Amino acid sequence: MKLPAPKKKTAPENTITLINVVFLMLIFFLVAGSLTPPIDQEVSMISTSEAERTAPADTLAIRADGSLWYRGQPVTLETWAAEYTGGENAADRPKLLVDRALPASDLIEIASGLRALGVETVTVMTERAAP
Repeated sequence: MKLPAPKKKTAPENTITLINVVFLMLIFFLVAGSLTPPIDQEVSMISTSEAERTAPADTLAIRADGSLWYRGQPVTLETWAAEYTGGENAADRPKLLVDRALPASDLIEIASGLRALGVETVTVMTERAAP
């Protein structure tokens, strides 16, 4: 009499190994990724519905009272221009972080001051509004 061969038991899939690998990759990218400096917490950003995203590194923050802040320190346009080392590329343009409560007349006055210092093009930082 011929007995049937016993069926091989398949081991259940072990997903713990996969979870460990994904977790280690997450930690690696958190540590190895470049971090941008924090933006000025006193500024509430302008909202837009459609805009390109750019990193808020090296921004000139303009608070609601019209005061200028650069790298966490109060500045004037002249001291900012002496510290700022931008280039001709779009990525090197000065970035303005403008408080939405700032009157438009004050923003125009600051823009005129920037133009007098030789700045022709700036990028205004905004936050994307929820759809």
